[in-house]
Amino acid sequence: QVQLVESGGGLVQPGGSLRLSCAASGRTFSSSRMGWFRQAPGKEREFVAATSNLGGRTYYGDSVKGRFTISRDNAKNTVYLQMNNLKPEDTAVYYCAGREGSGSVYYTESYGYWGQGTQVTVSS
Repeated sequence: QVQLVESGGGLVQPGGSLRLSCAASGRTFSSSRMGWFRQAPGKEREFVAATSNLGGRTYYGDSVKGRFTISRDNAKNTVYLQMNNLKPEDTAVYYCAGREGSGSVYYTESYGYWGQGTQVTVSS
């Protein structure tokens, strides 16, 4: 099993940037396809971004395309989410997730392990 720990969340003004990190430990990280989801109060968990196990393919939710970038460093067992031009509606708890099986990258059910989440608040 892979254990995931997110970091990098915080309070940022609209238009600002943050970079989230997700450090993995456990089984071979490079065989895991990784994703980021977010959940705002009273809302369902929402797909944000995902990457293939070697980082060659990336996927984004419509609300973050052009503003967020997912990347990974398999030598450091870490996946990142660079968030630019942040908006108040980006406020949520952000979760890192990993999977090794099949299934759509967009669905929470496809992911077998999750981090504890990190809070991102966008406010002036």
